[in-house]
Amino acid sequence: MDTVPDILKVSILGRESIHCGFHLIPYIARTVLTTLPASVYVLVTDTNVAQFYLSAFEKAFNAEISKLSSAKPRFLSRVILPGETTKCREGKADIEDFLLLERCTRDTVILALGGGVIGDLVGFVAATFMRGVRFVQIPTTLLAMVDSSVGGKTAIDTPAGKNLIGAFWQPEYIFIDAAFLESLPEREFSNGMAEVVKTAAIWDETEFTSLETNAQLIYNAIRTPSTGYAGRHISTRSTSQSLLLSVIRGSIYVKSHIVTIDERETGLRNLVNFGHTIGHAIEAVLTPHMLHGECVSIGMIFEAEVARGMGVLKQVAVGRLVRCLRAYGLPVSLADQRVSRCPGARGLGVDRLLDIMRVDKKNSGPQKKVVILSRIGATYEQKATAVDDAVIAKVLSEAATVKVDLSITPGTQHVKMATPGSKSISNRALVLAALAQGTCRLKNLLHSDDTQVMMAALQELKGASFAWEDGGETLVVTGGAGALQVPTAGTEIYLGNAGTAARFLTTVCALVSPSAATNAGTATVITGNARMKQRPIGPLVDALRANGSEITYNESEGCLPLSIAPKGLQGGVIRLAASVSSQYVSSILLCAPYARKAVTLELVGGAVISQPYIDMTIAMMRTFGVIVTRDPGTDVYRIPQGTYVNPAQYAIESDASSATYPLAIAAITGTTCTLENIGSASLQGDARFAVDVLARMGCKVVQTANETTVTGPKRGELKAIGEVDMEPMTDAFLTCGGKGNTTRIIGIANQRVKECNRIKAMIDQLAKFGVQTKELDDGLEVYGRPFNTLTRGASVHCYDDHRVAMAFSVLGTIVPDTIIEEKRCVEKTWPNWWDDLENKIGLKVGGIELPRAESSTAATSGTPSPAASASVILIGMRGSGKTHVGTLASATLSRRFIDADTYFEAKHNIGVREFVRVNGWPAFRAAETENLKEIIQEAGTGHVISMGGGIVETPQARDLLKNYAKTGPVVHVLRDIEEIVSYLGDETARPAYGEPITEVFKRREPWFVECANYDFINHITVDGGEATNAEISRFFKHITGQPNLAENVAAGKRSYFVALTYPDVMPALRHMPDITTGVDAVELRVDLLRAPDALGAIPSQAYVTAQVAALRRATSLPIIFTVRTKSQGGAFPDSSEKDAFELLGLALRLGVEYIDVEISASERLITELAARKGFSQIIASWHDWSGKMKWNEDVVRSKYALASRLGDIVKIVGKADTLQDNFALHDFVAKANLQRGAKPIIAINMGVEGQMSRILNATLSPVTHPLLPSKAAPGQLSFAQIQKALNLLGQLPARRHFLFGNPIAHSMSPTLHNAGFEVLGLPHTYELLETANVGEELKATLAAPDFGGASVTIPFKLDVIPLLDKLSPAADAIGAVNTIIPIIEGGNRILYGDNTDWLGIRESIRSRAPSIGAPAAALVIGAGGTARAAIFALQSLGAQRYLPARALVEAFPDAPVKLIETLDAWPAEGPAPTVIVSTTPLLMLAKSAAPKWARVMGVEVLLEQGYHVMSKSVLEKYFAAA
Repeated sequence: MDTVPDILKVSILGRESIHCGFHLIPYIARTVLTTLPASVYVLVTDTNVAQFYLSAFEKAFNAEISKLSSAKPRFLSRVILPGETTKCREGKADIEDFLLLERCTRDTVILALGGGVIGDLVGFVAATFMRGVRFVQIPTTLLAMVDSSVGGKTAIDTPAGKNLIGAFWQPEYIFIDAAFLESLPEREFSNGMAEVVKTAAIWDETEFTSLETNAQLIYNAIRTPSTGYAGRHISTRSTSQSLLLSVIRGSIYVKSHIVTIDERETGLRNLVNFGHTIGHAIEAVLTPHMLHGECVSIGMIFEAEVARGMGVLKQVAVGRLVRCLRAYGLPVSLADQRVSRCPGARGLGVDRLLDIMRVDKKNSGPQKKVVILSRIGATYEQKATAVDDAVIAKVLSEAATVKVDLSITPGTQHVKMATPGSKSISNRALVLAALAQGTCRLKNLLHSDDTQVMMAALQELKGASFAWEDGGETLVVTGGAGALQVPTAGTEIYLGNAGTAARFLTTVCALVSPSAATNAGTATVITGNARMKQRPIGPLVDALRANGSEITYNESEGCLPLSIAPKGLQGGVIRLAASVSSQYVSSILLCAPYARKAVTLELVGGAVISQPYIDMTIAMMRTFGVIVTRDPGTDVYRIPQGTYVNPAQYAIESDASSATYPLAIAAITGTTCTLENIGSASLQGDARFAVDVLARMGCKVVQTANETTVTGPKRGELKAIGEVDMEPMTDAFLTCGGKGNTTRIIGIANQRVKECNRIKAMIDQLAKFGVQTKELDDGLEVYGRPFNTLTRGASVHCYDDHRVAMAFSVLGTIVPDTIIEEKRCVEKTWPNWWDDLENKIGLKVGGIELPRAESSTAATSGTPSPAASASVILIGMRGSGKTHVGTLASATLSRRFIDADTYFEAKHNIGVREFVRVNGWPAFRAAETENLKEIIQEAGTGHVISMGGGIVETPQARDLLKNYAKTGPVVHVLRDIEEIVSYLGDETARPAYGEPITEVFKRREPWFVECANYDFINHITVDGGEATNAEISRFFKHITGQPNLAENVAAGKRSYFVALTYPDVMPALRHMPDITTGVDAVELRVDLLRAPDALGAIPSQAYVTAQVAALRRATSLPIIFTVRTKSQGGAFPDSSEKDAFELLGLALRLGVEYIDVEISASERLITELAARKGFSQIIASWHDWSGKMKWNEDVVRSKYALASRLGDIVKIVGKADTLQDNFALHDFVAKANLQRGAKPIIAINMGVEGQMSRILNATLSPVTHPLLPSKAAPGQLSFAQIQKALNLLGQLPARRHFLFGNPIAHSMSPTLHNAGFEVLGLPHTYELLETANVGEELKATLAAPDFGGASVTIPFKLDVIPLLDKLSPAADAIGAVNTIIPIIEGGNRILYGDNTDWLGIRESIRSRAPSIGAPAAALVIGAGGTARAAIFALQSLGAQRYLPARALVEAFPDAPVKLIETLDAWPAEGPAPTVIVSTTPLLMLAKSAAPKWARVMGVEVLLEQGYHVMSKSVLEKYFAAA
């Protein structure tokens, strides 16, 4: 066998030391031994790489050593743990100790075989061992080949950051063996391609163009094993292998050239950090879940957008970069599901990312250094450029605001610009050019999400090839003449929310002939995002099916995804309903020439919508060589058979719909705007907007064939135009809807089925500005107001719709502080809209970071695509309590409640029972399903929705619910079936089932389980009181992003959980208040549960559900759900992993806060569980009962790294044999906590010898209690025992607490507090300090080092305030202090004053009237401190109006208060109060005047329960008597 390979060499720093090829192991051994003589050769690798290549290296080196005639050197190997955690001081010392132990000397040669971690670590060892020894880089990952191995950078990580300690140390050789990539996971290959794309982007456009067009060919090189050492010689090298090696060599060449010029990174070398400034910050938050290259990929797009925002880079380049990175499977935005599923995704706030970027070696001073592209293949400067934080923040922010500039003098500003290419024409041109024969150069193509998915789909279908010219300004399309193929089996064509692409491609896919199905899948599947799966495509599918096409709906009837069989298009007569979308018509027109027979297309079913778009399609078909005729006076089109012929060049008009926005800005601000490449000769209907609409509104409009100029009147002087029919330009209606006075817009019914229901969106969002509207059958009326009376600060929800975002940004130019959420949705048609607003139109645009759901490190909202604001849908049997639960949940969440029955009756003007009687059940089910679809579309966020019990009866409705569950919570409300039967016996509002209720339940129960992703257990008849209300609050807050997590799981605090060891918790519920005293959570050991009649070791899901529900009623503490296996010290069978994960999945459905998952389980199952964990947190645990595990060994670091990657909290449990084992544990935890982004860790040793570790553990220490039947583990201590031990160890010093006041001699507070301290094992005391005034004695007490806190009562609540350093918001607002706490702030001890009176008032209202939620209005009687506390409590509940005494109006200037001067009548403009809080005796009055109001003792609170308000005359008499 010839082992001499063909090598490609690259020079760096004057030496050809980089050798590239395939199957190089023998060559490496021979080259190293002959050119680098040494006494010892040491190969260092990790366990992952060793299993593939270590034996081959040992064999090759030993073979070459045996040939040496001189003294034979030693060949040693050292295998270490993989992963970033090994690249640390300890990892470096481990290798150095090995070298010293093996008596290695200064002539040693070290070989680094592995990825970037191995190269960095081993290189740093080589740089420092014996003051520097020779080393060789043998990278095994693509990322290491093209990046970390080249340039001589070596380093280790520290707790302060990555790569902060290291050296420049150049390797003697870098061997690039591309055959190693065949064993590399595909995700890791893509990870490396990010660096390859980066290098081409900054340096070589030709190389970038090759990467753009050859992704599939490059992937083939690693997907096809090179058997028989294929590729070692050029003669055996495949085209894919040659291309791959060329790409790698090209990328290495660029970096080598830069390193040679700037070895020490003083300027030019910074260029290879393109994407890294922002990418590294993202990586710091998401590691280890996202790879380096994936984060850099996102960083490149962000940094390219920074360059675009600076006016340096064109959108064409950004679009090319996006497409290229996507072609290699890389994420390009933070909205990518791979990002959103990461546990740390919610930490990607703008401020946090900017803070991380501050620690960057490139920075100089406060400004960030960013590599700015000027075009593909070149940078703005030959170094990183200083960029202000505000510029970066604007790009990173998810929302935008347009700054109002009132200084612009009307008529003085004239903007000239061109809008991006037309989306409609771009998509049609792509389809036509791809189906045509020959080559066409498309000019002014829209570079956006829509065109990107269209191009990607056509490439998947092998319908055309694409290349770029003129720096990306021209797309060269080589058509396939109608030849199409089914994509590779298992490949879906994903279209996002691109409706045009979805409709056009449905017919394009139907063109695929049966012969094209070979070597591919059996059908073409096209799919999209959640909204695309709601948009209709049924009429088009119906027409194609009737013509013989075989199309299947994979989910919901009438919507994507579709499975389209390769049968070809039959042709002949095709009848199509065209009243919903003209795109259906265009889809068939575009593909008709390739049918087996000439097509006669008949449009039926009512008036055809958007005729100008049909005319556009026909005109463009004519340009490509096919002439369509229309029968006079009909909607019948005749399309001949034929093949399109590509014109040499086709220029795409600017987008007329997009043009409406800058023209509208001119109209609304009184300025002038001229748009080029759009005029009266346009193919697009929206080009008429300026003449037909803006001119009528008072604008001066000048339009030529190719140019449109609009000059607006003075600001605020636009005229109302009455009625306007926008049917020819429906997409432009949003621009018209935001201005003027009363305007009636008609002809736009199709806007309900666009990216969102745009009519409903306009109505809802205009309401935020105070603009009233009225919905019409085919449009809406807008009742305009003067612009200076519009509500400021509105936050506009855009429904992921580009047109909504751009339209409201127009309104934002005159309404200050308007926020446009989801700003990135404009990327569909005008990706650089926000940049053009600033750079071309001259308006200032800012970035806005929207509030995030509170969820420490929780990952997502319980589904793969998280949405904490998503509406909650309730399903379940009739009588299960959905309305009751939903009403309370909506109050808790401050959301609107929708009852589907009420919605149905309002829509159909008939009761449900009567509808069924008249129309029958099938008609009702169909209408109910349609209602569900509408509700999801129109109320998909911010609502609680209760559906009818039979909503799951039809497959279509079940599909809708299952699809929704991917983005939001669907809750199955469960109630005992016997209770339901009893309840329904008396219920008459709904129609009778006509069959036994129990049979209905048996049929529906599996469907409820199938459709829901959460279960809520409703125990109405068990207690029906505060426990149920509290659980409703906890559960629904949990599933919407406000989980009930343990507050003390935080740095500097101690937290505990009690481990329940009952087989059945029911008998122990009455003891739960005692058992849980002092702890932060309660662990339910599911593996120990046993039903009384159970035979097996695995408890049933029903039994576990009942246990969780019972525990919820007994304690409000978060639950830790644990299924401990026998091998890990529990009772669950090790062989029943599937059963264990079904129980863990049940915990997610029940909204359990913490789920203990053993990392010894299948990583695939753990990852799948974590992907749907919602706002629950995973405790990734490992228990070693053998006593062999040592805390200073690699195995613990390995388990920690794995647990840290998989969980939110790490739990490692060992066994102590000596006291020293506890010290080793403590050292391990201390080092782990120093790591950046370290997760909370539970680390303990079992056994009596390990009790010290339990005492010192800070996070969720497991404790026992004397009332438990047994301890959960040997050596477990009680909470009180741990507190006493902490005191003895000096970790919990005794503190003195006091009651300040006078007179207080008879207070029971010391008795209560000291009894509590004793029970909890705390060393503190509570004493009385009665003084005549706030004098020196009290001051000395506050200053004492052992002061632990104080309660303050009369008369000192005001007098103590000057002695305090800081007040809580409550104390500041109420104006009095009743609690003093010493806290540490900024390293200093300060005295913090609080007032807790308001908490009692708030909880009284919540517990007695949870359905009130945010009171519409509240009356406060009194004017003292307690009345102030009442106002603060009502503010916290979100009360909309307060009706207090005058003094309180002055005390709360920012509250929505209305002073009551008299009780003759409530304020006319508002509702009567539903809550009355009095600080004067009111109970007797309440008993006589309002017997049906609930009363709360203490501070007197009256709560309306849905009956009548208190008589005003009685109140008057009461106040008169007072």
